[in-house]
Amino acid sequence: MSKIMAIVNQKGGVGKTTTAINLSAYLAKFGRNVLIIDLDPQANSTSGLGVEKKNLNNTIYELLLGEKNIHSAKIATNVPNLDIIPADKDLSGATIELLSATKREYILKNIVSHLELVYDYIIIDCPPALNILTLNALVASNSIIVPMQCEYFALEGLSQLFDTVNLIKNSLNPKLYIEGIVFTMYDGRTKLSLEVVENVKQNISSDIFTTIVPRNIRLSEAPSHGLPILLYEPKSRGAEAYEILAKIVDTRRGKF
Repeated sequence: MSKIMAIVNQKGGVGKTTTAINLSAYLAKFGRNVLIIDLDPQANSTSGLGVEKKNLNNTIYELLLGEKNIHSAKIATNVPNLDIIPADKDLSGATIELLSATKREYILKNIVSHLELVYDYIIIDCPPALNILTLNALVASNSIIVPMQCEYFALEGLSQLFDTVNLIKNSLNPKLYIEGIVFTMYDGRTKLSLEVVENVKQNISSDIFTTIVPRNIRLSEAPSHGLPILLYEPKSRGAEAYEILAKIVDTRRGKF
């Protein structure tokens, strides 16, 4: 049975898609069968894994509207054991079209239910907003991972996200829990990054992953080549951080 994880933060530019891509890739490297679902209308996970966004006929958008079969939407990536259900710009329309749908919160959950015996992990890259798409991801998931950039406004909006998670846990998905917070874009040369990490540890009761993802040029370059960091520059500091994160996540697989 799949472990389903949503990568969530309503703030943009915090390393959400980078985390989704590279966590998925390393779990696949460990021999796990992994599916990443690109639920962000920007479709950065799609292009970041080398899938051309133009002229896609089978995307998560068509699945959400019930227009396509789920197995026809899966695309194999350059990483063995890693598939993706891609997105394109049409997905932005789903935030409006799904509002009138019956049991709209459960649409993605019903979709992934057909894949839970196929994959060890299903990882959902959410949009940077608490909208109907993110709601679907949270209802469908077992847990969430929250990437957090090491900046002064890191805590801004977290309380709203956690309130939303608790609301969904109490009403729509009682099994949902916070897997942990992962710090991204950490610059050890600055006092600011260290202060942000310490501030979050003092103010947030949720689990915080021990590994911290550094600010790393190779991580920034990899998506433009359509590759995860393990294929682009596996010896970089960013690659090492995401490999450790994947190992931690994989050791917890049976605990959901």
